Amino acid sequence: MSEQASVDFVRTARDGTSAPLIRNVPIERPIAIEFNGIGYAVMMATPCDLEDFATGFALSERLVARADEIVEIDCHRTEAGEIVRITLSAERSAGLIERVRHRTSESSCGLCGIENLEQALRPLPPVQVRPPIDSAAIFRALVALGDHQPLNRSTGAVHAAARCSGKGDILDVREDVGRHNAFDKLIGAMRREGADWDGGFALLSSRCSYELVEKAALAGCATLVTISAATDLAIARARGCGLTLVVLARADAILTVATS
Repeated sequence: MSEQASVDFVRTARDGTSAPLIRNVPIERPIAIEFNGIGYAVMMATPCDLEDFATGFALSERLVARADEIVEIDCHRTEAGEIVRITLSAERSAGLIERVRHRTSESSCGLCGIENLEQALRPLPPVQVRPPIDSAAIFRALVALGDHQPLNRSTGAVHAAARCSGKGDILDVREDVGRHNAFDKLIGAMRREGADWDGGFALLSSRCSYELVEKAALAGCATLVTISAATDLAIARARGCGLTLVVLARADAILTVATS
């Protein structure tokens, strides 16, 4: 399946004149994710790099700690969308059942809700202390990012997640209509290739929500840079695990979140 489609539009100018226009738009499809035959989630995503996505999603959900705990990934295309079937190792089966129980539990007493809130804000592993990234490296990556976003150049409607070296070189990029999906794809690609951050940083073309901070921490990323602002919970989670958070990263200035 292509990552984009051509659509007919009518362009109306401010002076009232109109003309037909053909423009590319990104493909968005439901992606049904199954683990060991259990339906786990349906995500709306761009249907490409699905094996990377499945790997990164499993890591972010803490269903696995390493890519080699994923035995097999099988992708099936249907008229309604994509089905991604992931087989986890036997050692990870018990954790999968427990995680599914937390996701699906319902109770009028409220106790299960409290339990799920605690699960949602589980402690993050401390991020390994690294030398700070030079601001010049971040500005360099920001300037170069557009050249590594072919789908966004064509459609103007997708996010990117980039792995950058400590000098600001862009080493790898994944794109998706969802910012979380793009980051999962990048993390999954890195784990499948055996790549590490090696003193570099992640650059995301989005705002910074707490989920992105958690994905970065769980992936061992010490510095996360986002083009838009962060929420208060994202900042609190970053401080709690020692992640360096740089937000509102633009061509003229960046904001680094103070450690306290």
